[in-house]
Amino acid sequence: MGNVYQVAEYILNKLGSITAMKLQKLVYYSQAWHLAWTEKALFSAKIEAWRDGPVVPSLYKIHKGQFKLQPGFFKKALKSKMDGHLNAKEKDVINRVIKYYGKRDPHWLSQLTHLEDPWKNARLRGGAENQENSTEEITHQEIFEYYSSL
Repeated sequence: MGNVYQVAEYILNKLGSITAMKLQKLVYYSQAWHLAWTEKALFSAKIEAWRDGPVVPSLYKIHKGQFKLQPGFFKKALKSKMDGHLNAKEKDVINRVIKYYGKRDPHWLSQLTHLEDPWKNARLRGGAENQENSTEEITHQEIFEYYSSL
């Protein structure tokens, strides 16, 4: 298993410069489909149901204040946490996510997550209204159950 920073850097290397919002959604969908197709987590970092969709807080902490992120951003910021690598199966899942979702607008991706049960259920569980912030976790189990049923 890689870590969330390796996943994010891999996506940036594949797509080039993208917004932080789009990166967060692609990282989320990479985790979701990896769980659905392999029954294993792609990374262990927590995902929360924020107002604009799923967000990995540990990833956000590093890119906070950045609108667009360039390839090499996480490698430069987190040299020590970039040790190791993603295996071929992990890269295959991420590549399939990029192929399907990578051309999509970040707001479209955000709206899509708002239609899906893992984000909606976490928001309900946390008592968050439409525009309120929430730090409620979207669990691996609910992600797996939802995406593996599609």
